[in-house]
Amino acid sequence: MSNGSVVAAILEHNKRFVAEEKGLAFRAEVIPKKQLAIVTCMDTRLTTMFTAALGLENGDAKIIKLAGAEVNEPYGPIMRSLLVAVYELGVREIMVVAHTQCGAQHMNCASMSSLMKQAGIADAAFDAVAAEGLNLEEWLEGFGSLETSVEDSVALIQHHPLMPSDIKVHGFVIDTQTGELTAV
Repeated sequence: MSNGSVVAAILEHNKRFVAEEKGLAFRAEVIPKKQLAIVTCMDTRLTTMFTAALGLENGDAKIIKLAGAEVNEPYGPIMRSLLVAVYELGVREIMVVAHTQCGAQHMNCASMSSLMKQAGIADAAFDAVAAEGLNLEEWLEGFGSLETSVEDSVALIQHHPLMPSDIKVHGFVIDTQTGELTAV
């Protein structure tokens, strides 16, 4: 498809969706019914199958998606979202759910940097990133073990100085083929 055709098709679909009032079927409260927040990966295989495998309906949980499902910054946007979920939205349990065959697990900074350069990103941009204090090699590298990544994320959330000690935090890996959850 040419550039923009996907978005144009989405906008056209959205007009019909609104005109036919289909959004009414998805109304939900702001407060998650199950008092649950989930951190998971942005993998496309986890769009519909994920909520079906967990038995979740619209409005049941706050779902935060990011590459690798890693919570690795104590004061980054993921942790901020979890704190908002707990203090403002009544969340009492948190799940960190990584998945099998995760592309973020095997990310490689050198490879990604090469792709960036092929796309026209100049060396000056890499220098600017370094000048901001970001270690690009750390930031764009994958992680070793799924289980260790989940354990580290769970530990960061559980031991965060602003997270109440009575919030239950659980770690899992979901199989992208079957939907099976395995506790970590």
